[in-house]
Amino acid sequence: MSSVEEFRAEIRAWLADHLVGEFAELRGRGGPGREHEAFEGRLAWERHMAAHGWTCVGWPVEHGGRGASLDEQIAFHEEYALADAPARVNHIGEQLLGPTLIAFGTEEQKQRFLPPIVAVEELWCQGYSEPDAGSDLANVRTRGALSPDGSQWVVDGQKIWTSLAHEAQWCFVVARTEPGSRRHAGLSYLLVPLDRSGVEVRPIVQLTGTSEFNEVFFDGARTDASHVVGEPGDGWRIAMATLGFERGVSTLGQQVGFRREWDALAELARKNGAISDPLIRDRLVQAWIDLEAMAASARRGVDPSVGKLHWAAWHRGLGELAMDVCGAASTIAAGETYELDDWQRLFLFSRADTIYAGSDEIQKNIVAERLLGLPKEARV
Repeated sequence: MSSVEEFRAEIRAWLADHLVGEFAELRGRGGPGREHEAFEGRLAWERHMAAHGWTCVGWPVEHGGRGASLDEQIAFHEEYALADAPARVNHIGEQLLGPTLIAFGTEEQKQRFLPPIVAVEELWCQGYSEPDAGSDLANVRTRGALSPDGSQWVVDGQKIWTSLAHEAQWCFVVARTEPGSRRHAGLSYLLVPLDRSGVEVRPIVQLTGTSEFNEVFFDGARTDASHVVGEPGDGWRIAMATLGFERGVSTLGQQVGFRREWDALAELARKNGAISDPLIRDRLVQAWIDLEAMAASARRGVDPSVGKLHWAAWHRGLGELAMDVCGAASTIAAGETYELDDWQRLFLFSRADTIYAGSDEIQKNIVAERLLGLPKEARV
């Protein structure tokens, strides 16, 4: 048995032994559009994972991880999804900020921030998008300036679409720290606490009726001067590196979740008779083919922007197909509180798939300019 197979067997056995009792009730809970589900229970589960060494498995051992290889990390995410384990609450800290600090942080920053991420004691959110700087991140207007004594950064501005900010204690913020600078120049990557004065978090109600992301307002918010990652003014390079980590190996576990959704939808089509419609049957087959192609592309290391375009369109299309499989019942919400079922929630939330984590329009520009070498889009 190879080391990867041994690693896969180890995590599979551990999940089987520990997703029991109160944790068994968390199976399948959470995920996109359902982040509100059993949050405290999922937090307790992830801290239980940490106590047994199953968080941050791809991090180097010296930083609290297992030093898992790329193939072992793939095995971990696949087995986690196959076990129907609950959606993770520490993804942003573990998969985005942690690798960024390991690559670019000072030793002081690593010692301060990495252990609480491994232990799931501090949760993080991502302060990138703004009302006038969403996909065009270089247009950020949130400002950061050193205090007169040089001991702190003072942050003013607004961030939006800030996932899980209402549950997080910290936010990594891209802010303009050089007055008069434009576009990619003059930005800094600041680590800002959210539980202090000068910070207001306002949840945004989504189409699903829940609130997974937020507006965050900074009005004289302060953080230590040492809490800048990289050099002041070098924030764009650090921010782009974080985005690379965001679209990394963890997305392979996402493919398993997609497969589970497809399987459930195909079974529903069999039960309610929708499978007898040749158009529905053809769309289900095409969705299966596209999912196989997506998984194959991910395993051979397709460019992250190409992968994002693929999975976002596929998942949104699956939500549309689900409504057609459900038929007229898809238009009816249950009870006086208009509770959505899983398929209705999938359809509504997946409308955002082609917007968040980089809109389709921006991803296509990246593919055209950086992969194909086409002329850059003219800017006003």
